[in-house]
Amino acid sequence: MNAEIFNVQGKTAVITGAGGVICGTMAREMAKAGMNVALLNRTLEKAQRIAQEITDGGGEAIAVQADVLDKETLETAREQVTERFGRVDVLVNGAGGNRKDASTSSEMSFFDIPFSALQDVFDLNVLGAILTTQIFGRDIVASNGSVINIASMASILPLSNTIAYSGAKAAAANFTQWMAVHFNQNYSRTIRVNAIAPGFLLTSQNRYLLQQESGEPTERGRKVLDKTPMGRYGTPEEMAGAAIWLCSDAASFVNGAIIPIDGGFSAYWGV
Repeated sequence: MNAEIFNVQGKTAVITGAGGVICGTMAREMAKAGMNVALLNRTLEKAQRIAQEITDGGGEAIAVQADVLDKETLETAREQVTERFGRVDVLVNGAGGNRKDASTSSEMSFFDIPFSALQDVFDLNVLGAILTTQIFGRDIVASNGSVINIASMASILPLSNTIAYSGAKAAAANFTQWMAVHFNQNYSRTIRVNAIAPGFLLTSQNRYLLQQESGEPTERGRKVLDKTPMGRYGTPEEMAGAAIWLCSDAASFVNGAIIPIDGGFSAYWGV
């Protein structure tokens, strides 16, 4: 096989939620592969730190403040990105997340979850991806590029407690497939829209749910590890590899796919 089909050098990627663990790592790894990276984040300082790290290492990156639920900031961000790099080849809709009060727990009954919390989670994970794609989608059409959404294990199997997050990520996966068809049928046969579905990673945001202070798994953490055939958590770098592949010509016929990167979690039913 010609290794050149994996080459992504010179492509420009716009990544939302780039101040986060997964998307920040994705930006670093894309830059190492020779891509120009525009890091969009609601909190500019987080994106600036990663962009500076990339440029200090010889890569090409800019940090841009943008809120995926604010059309005006997205349009301004698009102007800055195209002024700097001239084009957009890849859009990564990485902004997302959950709220504690949008999940059931011993302190929060399903019947008491605030509507505002549910709405915030759906807005960020679903409407944010749709609005961002509306703003940058014409650039993707012009470059015959690709869109990568961030799904989840919760897109495939609803996870206990996380009612809003599971529903929102299922919607993100559905949007990915809808958009893959719509863009091909209406704009270009070569545009590709896919999603990666990360398995469980141990991060500062979820460590308290999965790991005790002693380092031993919590009850939930043990369940996750028992259902993961590889018996461990994933790393952000392991998410980035699939994303870079999806940016390349090596994935030229991959479209409308929701790709699990989960150590086998979604393949194992516990028996």
